[in-house]
Amino acid sequence: MKENLHYYSKTQDGLESKPNEFIFNFKDHSFKFHTDSGVFSKEYIDYGTFAMLKAFVPNDIDLPILDMGAGYGPIGIVVSKLYNKKTVMCEINERAYNLILKNIEENNSDSLAYNSNLYESLDNNIKFSSVITNPPIRAGKDIVFKIYEGAYERLSKNGELWVVIQKKQGAPSSKEKLISLFGNCEIITRDKGYYILKSIKTND
Repeated sequence: MKENLHYYSKTQDGLESKPNEFIFNFKDHSFKFHTDSGVFSKEYIDYGTFAMLKAFVPNDIDLPILDMGAGYGPIGIVVSKLYNKKTVMCEINERAYNLILKNIEENNSDSLAYNSNLYESLDNNIKFSSVITNPPIRAGKDIVFKIYEGAYERLSKNGELWVVIQKKQGAPSSKEKLISLFGNCEIITRDKGYYILKSIKTND
């Protein structure tokens, strides 16, 4: 990848497009995903995303689920189809965002997508039942923590933030940050070095 060009960059201009597609079979469903160069985990679902999809269980709050830093859309699309939930996906990478739109149509998913730097494109009055994130670790801790802080602001009462992060990439410090924000953080599972963390917003 070109110097200073990352999957969490807004534009991938100058990086040659090399489209790819694959089938992801999961829980008696089959999904087709279109990907490209310059997006995270082009070849297949990354293990962190897979670990999250295995662990995540939606709550009973009748509000959309937000996938923050959605890449080409695997979490938001799979969750929408598996649980018959409306999902919203935010992604800064323009190439990945266009792939989300294509993948929503390909998989007939009840989802919306925004080409957004974190939460900037979302109406501040919209609340979510859950926020799910496989955060862009390489973007730095400040960005990762802004994702957590923004999730707290946009969750409904009793809404949940779900995070997948490797222990070696900062799971302990993420847990500390989530406890400081939410007052709680549960390790849902550990899976091949990945931690699935969940925090619940207990007040309005």
